[in-house]
Amino acid sequence: MANYPTPHINATPADFAPTVLMPGDPLRAKFIAETFLEDAKLVNNVRGIQGYTGTYEGTRVSVMASGMGMPSMGIYSYELFNFFEVQNILRIGSAGAYSEALRVRDIVLGMGACTNSNYAEQYGLPGTFTPIADWSLLRTCADIADELGLRCHVGNILSSDTFYRDDESVSSWAKMGVLATEMEAAALYMNAARCGKKALAICTVSDHLITGEATTAEERQTSFTDMMELALKTVKRLGD
Repeated sequence: MANYPTPHINATPADFAPTVLMPGDPLRAKFIAETFLEDAKLVNNVRGIQGYTGTYEGTRVSVMASGMGMPSMGIYSYELFNFFEVQNILRIGSAGAYSEALRVRDIVLGMGACTNSNYAEQYGLPGTFTPIADWSLLRTCADIADELGLRCHVGNILSSDTFYRDDESVSSWAKMGVLATEMEAAALYMNAARCGKKALAICTVSDHLITGEATTAEERQTSFTDMMELALKTVKRLGD
């Protein structure tokens, strides 16, 4: 018996490419599809979580929103990996910088994803699991960023369960070399590990938690095109 459609994705495996780009924002998914993909087709719109499949320079690729936070990313990436035969998920989102070496609009590739979440509790492990990116995706993406001359940093990020905190702890993460914070990568990396699939988080610095510099919501939705093209070129190279 087929496990699709699911409560969250009204599609079939044939509707998705092997690689899915996942922004948090459904409107960013729509922007990417309309701006970069040829023959983009809407394949999901349950709860307004828009998903599209088309081609980029001849390579078939899908883009679908994940929503905000690890529970939401956990649901969508789990279903894509387990029920829709997706092999690779590249998160393309925004992050807040912890490091003074980063500037707003720089790109961060999450080699590892620290977290204050209890997401890994479900696996019943006798210790602490370290969520990491797939090396082949990370290496390919970093190489392309170098070729394009982008300001790109590779390192640890923090996937936080909280956007607003009573106890602001930027310094405690920064002193351990964590570059930036976002809210989805750790769950994505854990789902990929459990499913034997591949994942990578590519984030643009939308605001700096030390300097206070920030972008607007509209800029985050439509202007982080370097990150979008970097992800798409990574998908193309994987398909070549």
